[in-house]
Amino acid sequence: MNGGARERPPRLDPSVLPLPSRLLATCFGAGLAPFAPGTFGTAAALLPLAPLYAAPPALWPIVLALGAILATIASVRLSRRLPAKGEGGDPGWFVLDEAAGMWVAALAASPLEARRIVIAFVLFRVFDAWKPPPLRRLERVGAGFGIVLDDLGAGVYALALGTLFHRLIPLL
Repeated sequence: MNGGARERPPRLDPSVLPLPSRLLATCFGAGLAPFAPGTFGTAAALLPLAPLYAAPPALWPIVLALGAILATIASVRLSRRLPAKGEGGDPGWFVLDEAAGMWVAALAASPLEARRIVIAFVLFRVFDAWKPPPLRRLERVGAGFGIVLDDLGAGVYALALGTLFHRLIPLL
């Protein structure tokens, strides 16, 4: 240790996962961005939703909810292959959990409401970075759930605040 500073765990290399799992965990490489991988991963989560712009708006919440459930299950399963969080087990490149949270945050929007999707994106990133209570505590949940629960919580906070904004200021 240096001057009482806490030693950081070694940076976990994405190659600890086999290629198909690595592609999923990094949202097809978005999590490998040299800066702000969580933001890139969150943005990448919006790309597979593009076909929904041509679908009936009623499908939007169904597809987002299913996506969030599948991303949550995959995040838990994949994170169990990583070391414990204190040993580098929540690496920045693992952004599938951000996708799950973003999809929760955007549930109340529709593909025709770009401004609400942008607001959901911004609010989700703020809550995911800030981690107001009890989100920080959720990170410490074991059995692979901690990696995704804080993101789902940030998504719920963003969904609630975005919905409130929209009700109070209908232009949002």
